[in-house]
Amino acid sequence: MSRDVTLSLHDTSTRKKRAFEPIDPANVRLYACGPTVYDFAHIGNGRTAVTFDLLFRVLRYVYGDDHVTYVRNITDIEDKIMDRAKRDGVTIRELTNGTAKVYQNDMAGLGCMPPTHEPRATDYVDGMSKMISRLVDLGHAYEAEGHVLFDVSSDKNYGCLSGRSLDDMIAGARVEVAPYKRNATDFVLWKPSDEDMPGWESPWGKGRPGWHIECSVMGEHLLGETFDIHGGGIDLAFPHHENEVAQSSCAHGGATLANYWMHGGFLQVGGEKMSKSLGNFMTVHDLLGEWPGEALRLQMFMTHYRQPLNWTGDSVSEAKRILDRWYESTAEVGDVTADDVPESVTSALLDDLNMPQVLAALHKLCGESQKGSAEAARALKASGQLVGLFGQTAEEWAAWRPAMSNVDDAQVENLIAARKQARDEKDFAEADRIRDELNRLGIEIKDGPDGTTWTFTSMWGQ
Repeated sequence: MSRDVTLSLHDTSTRKKRAFEPIDPANVRLYACGPTVYDFAHIGNGRTAVTFDLLFRVLRYVYGDDHVTYVRNITDIEDKIMDRAKRDGVTIRELTNGTAKVYQNDMAGLGCMPPTHEPRATDYVDGMSKMISRLVDLGHAYEAEGHVLFDVSSDKNYGCLSGRSLDDMIAGARVEVAPYKRNATDFVLWKPSDEDMPGWESPWGKGRPGWHIECSVMGEHLLGETFDIHGGGIDLAFPHHENEVAQSSCAHGGATLANYWMHGGFLQVGGEKMSKSLGNFMTVHDLLGEWPGEALRLQMFMTHYRQPLNWTGDSVSEAKRILDRWYESTAEVGDVTADDVPESVTSALLDDLNMPQVLAALHKLCGESQKGSAEAARALKASGQLVGLFGQTAEEWAAWRPAMSNVDDAQVENLIAARKQARDEKDFAEADRIRDELNRLGIEIKDGPDGTTWTFTSMWGQ
């Protein structure tokens, strides 16, 4: 079942928003680059996963749950993986199995549905070898000192996706300098492996694939030579996606790899680029111990997916407070369906996933529901579920506690009782001091006609 609506998406390759027209409405095909599993995913990786999970949900809403195929790969062979396994004294399989499982659990914690397929690169090496051989036979690749490299000069369209000139590519790219390259921008399709490295037999000797060829082969195997949408973070547009386009197109007689390209914006922490050296490097795994996953997800939605996102603990705390209100407003609502989602929400989603506009509509629905509108409460819950929120009951939401907290409910209740006594005795300085102490513990309190209620907001700042 397809809905009679128009979905518009910003296409990186054309630099404009385009009406989405699938190749086959009965099988809409989406590929998003997944993790290289040598370490836990950082919050920027999480934002990319949430973005394409949202797209997956919108495509299912438009074309039907059974008519969308979503592939998110796992890169489980790469030099960083080999270095980390050697450092930790474990096998590559032990490292990648463990980190891949943590990644899957962490993305589920952010409200991401499992993709239709989650291929591992090591299961497709034979296909990679065959595509490389095809490129060599067609004159698009060459062997040099045990390596096989793609000859960028053989592809007249190279650079079209990212819109970069050759000079820009050479100056600003993450390009490996090597004397055996014909051109500075030529990239590795196959590299040799010594005895201590994992490797596969190939026409060029024992070796392993380059990073870029992996996604081309997995995408082709699971989605076809040409599919609908390919996406990832904006940092992948060049060189990774540019190289994917080149090798896939040249291997298939000029066929387009994907009809639409989508890229999510950068993520900063506190206004600075995230890095371990600055001490602001944050993994999804750690953050899920400090905040509910839905609060992290909602905070990401506050900025349009194509715009840079400035991640702060205060903004996640605000997202948690918003969800407190939304869960309270929908606590009495039963089952809802996508048909309960109002046009104010769907029109924003269909306009290039305009989540800030969606959130404005949800705030309005919450206000109407708090004034007694049962219809608005249903619409709020249905809309939230469509975008991956309201994944639990109001009671479960209220029972959330930070994993890192050593504060128990009795301690909070005792402080609230002491604050009430101070207020009754008109010792407002003491009452304010207790409120501040509760805030330092990550507790937000709300005074009402039925007494004082409280909720954990976060562990930020502790």
